[in-house]
Amino acid sequence: MYFKHFKSARAPLLLLVALLCATNAASAHTINYALEKAPTDHVVWYYLQLGIRHIIPEGFDHILFVVSLCLLSTKIKTILWQATAFTVAHSITLALSMKGLIMAPGAVVEPIISLSILFVAVENIVLTRLKPWRIGIVFMFGLIHGMGFASSLNEIGLPRNKFFTSILSFNAGVEIGQIAIISLTFLLLIIPMGRKPWYAKRAVYPLSAMIGCVAAFWTIQRIFFT
Repeated sequence: MYFKHFKSARAPLLLLVALLCATNAASAHTINYALEKAPTDHVVWYYLQLGIRHIIPEGFDHILFVVSLCLLSTKIKTILWQATAFTVAHSITLALSMKGLIMAPGAVVEPIISLSILFVAVENIVLTRLKPWRIGIVFMFGLIHGMGFASSLNEIGLPRNKFFTSILSFNAGVEIGQIAIISLTFLLLIIPMGRKPWYAKRAVYPLSAMIGCVAAFWTIQRIFFT
């Protein structure tokens, strides 16, 4: 169903991709010389932990985004489709950014990340059920989040001879963090409350409103005060 309706978000998606491709190429990623001679298993473990830590506990904005994705639908299959779209998208831009093929300044990326959280939170409030276009929107936002991941990862750098090993390990860590957030949301919220007649009124709306307020504050802060 989601692939059938993905074309509803095709035009803005193509526009975003065009903008990304039009950016000036950056220089190559920062080199992590300390890990260039390290055994592969050490490199995998290092970047796996780094990816997990980027979500839990350091990625509060990404945590709120993932939680927001879980609120409007109580079906695990629907949530996993969204998570998959997000994963594919941020993996693409993370790798391209670290290769220096695309570049976007943090002053642009960070406000859009907070706006993506605000958008999903508002959508959770104004819609009574999940619309098929959400999968395309999540993919577009994933492209932006990937560049945010790249900005943080570039502070650590990557070993030149283990570029893809490092990227894949970091991505795996990010996914472990996201799966942990989805699992906790199901365990603490959706399983005990998701079938209650008051679930939307007492859980989805208040949580989405709080997340939206935080995201709006971040957006203003990131645009005008950073």
